[in-house]
Amino acid sequence: MPRPTCCRRVAQAPLILCFAPQVANPNVIGDMFISLDELEAIRLADLDNLYQEHAADEMGVSRQTFGRILKSAHNKVADALVNGKTLCVEGGHVMVTKQRTFKCSDCENSWDLPCGTGRPEKCPECESTSFNRIHEDGTIGCHGGEHHQHEEGHCCCKDGAKSDLIASIPLTVE
Repeated sequence: MPRPTCCRRVAQAPLILCFAPQVANPNVIGDMFISLDELEAIRLADLDNLYQEHAADEMGVSRQTFGRILKSAHNKVADALVNGKTLCVEGGHVMVTKQRTFKCSDCENSWDLPCGTGRPEKCPECESTSFNRIHEDGTIGCHGGEHHQHEEGHCCCKDGAKSDLIASIPLTVE
């Protein structure tokens, strides 16, 4: 019996759920379905150009699992493109993670990280340790990693922030 699938982190829900060829091909039978975690793997590896180890950390899976997810996604996308099939994004046991924004005091670089992944050690651009978290309302918080209380009763520097569960629908494959 296979192990149950663990819930995988996804940075955002897709805006478009279906991609179709411009010209319908009557010889093509069926659609191709790609899961939300497969789409996220493509985004991290191919769009964001992350190494598999770092991308796996972002999704909360092992490097080997990330590699299997990415290979499956590449095969499905290739099949849809080469054979003119409609590609639909559907299903997967995932949760969309809320994002936190950080801004470097030295180089003015800003970057986003999912909640629950811990405070970054340095700025990814200049490697400075002089940066702050920027809250949604534009205020600066958690200076230098000092833990303090917010209105919710816990500090945003700590790990374990909650995420929104968006889909735990099994992937439907024909």
